[in-house]
Amino acid sequence: MASKPSVPKGTRDFSPSEVSKRQYIIQTIKANFEKFGFQPIETPSFENSDTLMGKYGEEGDRLIFKILNSGNFFYDKKEKIELPESIEALQVNSAETIDVKQRIELNKFTGKISEKALRYDLTVPFARYVVQHQNDIVFPFKRYQIQPVWRADNPQNGRYREFYQCDADVVGSKSLWQEVELIQLYDTVFTSLGLEGVTIKINNRKILSGIAEVIGASDKLIDFTVALDKLDKIGEDGVKKEMIEKGISEEALVKVQPLFSFSGTFADKIAQLSELLASSEEGLKGVEELKFICDNVADLGLSTAILDLDVTLARGLNYYTGAIFEVAAPKTVSIGSIGGGGRYDDLTGIFGLKNMSGVGISFGLDRIYLVLEKLQLFPETVAATSKALFVNYGDKEALYASQAIQKLRQENIKVELYPDNVKVGKQFQYADKRLIPFAVIAGDQEIASNTYALKNLVTGEQVSVDFDGLKKVLLA
Repeated sequence: MASKPSVPKGTRDFSPSEVSKRQYIIQTIKANFEKFGFQPIETPSFENSDTLMGKYGEEGDRLIFKILNSGNFFYDKKEKIELPESIEALQVNSAETIDVKQRIELNKFTGKISEKALRYDLTVPFARYVVQHQNDIVFPFKRYQIQPVWRADNPQNGRYREFYQCDADVVGSKSLWQEVELIQLYDTVFTSLGLEGVTIKINNRKILSGIAEVIGASDKLIDFTVALDKLDKIGEDGVKKEMIEKGISEEALVKVQPLFSFSGTFADKIAQLSELLASSEEGLKGVEELKFICDNVADLGLSTAILDLDVTLARGLNYYTGAIFEVAAPKTVSIGSIGGGGRYDDLTGIFGLKNMSGVGISFGLDRIYLVLEKLQLFPETVAATSKALFVNYGDKEALYASQAIQKLRQENIKVELYPDNVKVGKQFQYADKRLIPFAVIAGDQEIASNTYALKNLVTGEQVSVDFDGLKKVLLA
């Protein structure tokens, strides 16, 4: 007996209705990307392993899906590859439990049987693209990319192993006006989607480095910021406990105490940071950058989004060097971030192209979908179904119907003919299950008078119309 079909854990099938809603989000994002001057590119779904490995930190590297080499690589004539004894019984899915020695051996072994990997995000492949095509690109280069990525993560609500990213980046400019524009882009997209009241959180890597410097913990910057980033989840006591466990002193925690009661307007927070970071040149530079961005966004105004300085925000410290963004959904929806990004001064340097500053943001398609669904913000016009079903009474009637269908489709009206000459009740039942709102009936009487009987399947009302009348109703 055949096993029950299924999809891999962390992946999903999408129904016609779900695909239509996802396409609505993608088209809205895409239209606004282009409105802001971004150009589309695409990169392969998989990259050479050395392009991806080492770019996301140890945690990110562990979540990269590797692709086995094709062919009989286990039985190569020159070299027979054997699994190291210390990991021969190891389950790959529990890789987080192995020790350092096992990890090294596993990586060596993996390198022999896998030279490619599914892309983990769109940013690193974009950096590779810029370096590889630098002679063909006009800088500053504004690109957008909407493609799937893969992560061997633990699936949960709003987090999957295969998902789409929608990125917009600018490389070749250090101007902070780019950050101002990206904040406007976030605001414009979410306003277009009807998702009002999102919070665009902003911080700066230089501020985090400055704080670590001021408290004498520069050598523990990552440990400090990772712990601080958990303030909303584990509270002040939890953060302090984790910092102490990571070797940050009690004296340092006294100096950082103001961060735990950080509040007020954007200007108030800037003032507090200026005081806290008075002895850090890098920290004060970060404050000035944030002030420039905030002041100009305030002068230009936002339609529906809220800009907020969140000093605990510390995403992507492995390559972010300036501004850091994260977008939170309205407070009525409990879900993780629905967007994020930041400034990276030398991401292309990892591929040999130095001093190519960039900044970019990403939209979380799957989580945005969940938010719009929960808040019932999808327009009724977003549907995968036809506007009308033409009833099939036979070949003569089907030809008459098809002539009208051809004209309606030229007007971009979604209509279809039921393919078989079966009982009318069955055809109406089909339309009902497909949520098609209208049925068009054309029998001998309608053909003789060059008209159509248009039946509203929701109200039951039926009227006789000519072609122009039919088109007018279906266009409404």
